[in-house]
Parts: sequence; structure tokens; C-alpha cells
Amino acid sequence: MDFTGTWHIYEMEAWDEDYFNMEVQAYITIEPNNHGCFQFGLVSGDMDGRIVDYAEGKRFEFTWEGNDECDPAFGSGWVRLKEKDTLEGEFRFHMGDSSTFLARRAK
Repeated sequence: MDFTGTWHIYEMEAWDEDYFNMEVQAYITIEPNNHGCFQFGLVSGDMDGRIVDYAEGKRFEFTWEGNDECDPAFGSGWVRLKEKDTLEGEFRFHMGDSSTFLARRAK
């Protein structure tokens, strides 16, 4: 189960495509050392995570720290493989919004 690489976010529960792709094509990148980064809309951050085994499969769970419209922001999230080249996951803001999302592996 390989989560590493760059994944393009193509759907978010809480925000539409005009927002999540407004500055760059929304993405999440997971590195082999379980660190990574992401950006959607005006939110960007660095991640620190780990692979967790559950009965239904593995998930990459992470905490993140970054910015939301230039204000400091942090939270947590997770991703799991939905299909071979598709991730599903969730971003959570500490004491704030959350959104599920879908992403495809970048070519």
C-alpha cells in the first residue's frame, strides 16, 4: 500500500472547485519519510504522519501546521486508498472546519 507521491485533489465536501483550485491545482504530497505538504484554496501546510493498520485496511494519519489566508492554522487528517490511483481522506482544522476529499495520483 503506497501512499507516497503527489495526488491532485478533485473533489472536496466543504468547498467547490473554484475555491480549492484558486491559486494552484489542489494537491497533497506524501513523502517516503511520512512527511508531506498540501495546498487547497488559500490553505497550505506541512504534514507529519504515520501508517496505521485497521481491520479494514491501512491509513496514513497526519497532523499538519500551516496557513489559512495568511493566518496560522493547524489540524489533523487521514487518507486511505479507495482504488489503485485514488485516495479518499479528510482535512480537519483544530476547533474549526473539516472536509472530506478525493484525489488522484499525479501522472
